[in-house]
Amino acid sequence: MYEQTDFATPAETREFPHGHVDLVRIGGAEIGRLTLEPGWRWSTDVKPIAGTDLCEAPHFQYHVSGVLRIKMDDGSEFDCKPGDVSLLPSGHDAWTIGNEPAVVVDFQGMLDYASGK
Repeated sequence: MYEQTDFATPAETREFPHGHVDLVRIGGAEIGRLTLEPGWRWSTDVKPIAGTDLCEAPHFQYHVSGVLRIKMDDGSEFDCKPGDVSLLPSGHDAWTIGNEPAVVVDFQGMLDYASGK
């Protein structure tokens, strides 16, 4: 049996300051498309929802547009740009760079992201 879905009709949308995540459910998985506006920062906009010091959700992401800067708990920093694929373990902060929204498709870590659970 085949399944098909799209982000035009997400199963759920979670909003937070400076952004939102659209979720689709397929094959027993939740895939999220995050739209992070200029000025978005995890430690400012999602931390109050998550209740943790750093983002504890692991991510496996494809970066569609914009630039996302990541700072790991060991202090290392790097930028993810359009066309990049990133695998992030728990324990990081992230923020948008520049005047373009960062759009990221995340194949892991969306189950409770910005849900308050």
